[in-house]
Amino acid sequence: MAPSDPSCCPSWVRLKVRCSGPRGVVNLLITKVCLLVLLFGVVWSVTGPQCLPGGNMFGLIILFIFAVLGGKLVGMIQLPTLPPFPPLLGMLLAGLLLRNVPYITDAVFIDTHWSAALRNIALSIILTRAGLGLDPSALQRLKAMCVRLAVGPCVLEACSVAVVSHFLLDLPWVWGFILGFVLAAVSPAVVVPSMLLLQKEGYGVEKGIPTLLMAAGSFDDILAITGFSTCLGIAFSTGSTWMNILKGLLEVVGGVVAGLILGLFLTWFPSEDQEDLVLRRTLLLLGLSIFSVFFTHVIGFAGAGGLCTLVLAFLAALGWKANKAPVAAMVGLSWDVFQPLLFGLIGAEITIAKLNPSTVGLGLACVGIGLVIRLLVTFSLVHFGGFNLKEKLFISVAWLPKATVQAAIGSKALDMAREEGNEVFMKYGLDVLTLAVLAILTTAPVGALGIGLAGPRLLDRQVKADDGEGGTTVPACNGIGPEKGHVTLESRL
Repeated sequence: MAPSDPSCCPSWVRLKVRCSGPRGVVNLLITKVCLLVLLFGVVWSVTGPQCLPGGNMFGLIILFIFAVLGGKLVGMIQLPTLPPFPPLLGMLLAGLLLRNVPYITDAVFIDTHWSAALRNIALSIILTRAGLGLDPSALQRLKAMCVRLAVGPCVLEACSVAVVSHFLLDLPWVWGFILGFVLAAVSPAVVVPSMLLLQKEGYGVEKGIPTLLMAAGSFDDILAITGFSTCLGIAFSTGSTWMNILKGLLEVVGGVVAGLILGLFLTWFPSEDQEDLVLRRTLLLLGLSIFSVFFTHVIGFAGAGGLCTLVLAFLAALGWKANKAPVAAMVGLSWDVFQPLLFGLIGAEITIAKLNPSTVGLGLACVGIGLVIRLLVTFSLVHFGGFNLKEKLFISVAWLPKATVQAAIGSKALDMAREEGNEVFMKYGLDVLTLAVLAILTTAPVGALGIGLAGPRLLDRQVKADDGEGGTTVPACNGIGPEKGHVTLESRL
């Protein structure tokens, strides 16, 4: 009898083959549903009433589950010749849905302190990823351009939005600048993953464009957060305006110094002879980053936390050199957990029934005018940076998306106004939050699609080929096809 004949096998083997269960998409779907149900069950068994409808843990778990599902559904939308929509859009819409559906809204309660804490953790993680992703050699070449690109568009867009919102929305000047700095920050949640992908594929690497945008984007966010914190302090403070401005400058200096000290600590500890080196480095890096953000809030220097996180992650990556990739991968896994919470929480802050239609319409006008100013200023500032016309257009397009910082700080003014019980400030804070959500909904998908479409078409590509003697870099023409006389990886193989 042939060995392949099933009749020669024991009965328990044949039973195992017949009962192997579903595979593929069905198996994946059942597995994920079981994981989500198990998550709810474990938390319920630990927290009890807090995990029942109306409890804080119930609200967080339901929000997380809906945000994950919303992100998956939106990420599955694939139009011909276009990259997929960013999942963060679905996460934001899931939060909006939970907050605005009758009966469900009453059951999904989330404590404001938990919401603020989770948003701050998410912000520290994305800034850590940005610091780890910086290329020091390209940054050295592009440092002057990096400063121009980080400061110019951010400051001029913030000022433009402040002026326009003062006249269109009747916001006081200081609240106009609060709104301006919230909207002026570019989104690392969209820009950083997009630039890492382009960098991996070799687009724009020769001139360091991905690193330039990641570095400038990070400093753009720090400048926006610092400006926002300074203006927020002025709005809620009765002290001297000049003292508040000086405090903002001290936050910048203090954040850099603290980041340098903590970054040097991470280059020495843990040493390379320890076991589980990657895990210990990741835990220390994330722990110090999150602690920096929260500690600076406690001592009243909130603007320093983000800058400290960026500097310490960058310095640690310099010390780890080629060994930073496994740490960056583990940090990316933590972002996969906190991204749905961040965008779900910010979406859950908006109650559509309470929105003023005129505020929405005039708010979109403010966002649009600010974007136009940002595009023009960005294109002008890179004009003498050694980039060709296509590269200038790409940099301008890549500077559009807004999401992470808007989600992280968009509701802070409203939270502070609620704590003080000031009805007027609560109205201004709600206007700031509403426009932050509108900016995310409009610019995140447009910016992500713009980067995905423009990158391969506007940037020159470098393909790494293995010639048996080490890697060599082979240029390609804009990632579409090889120039005459150039050798591509495919032709070498």
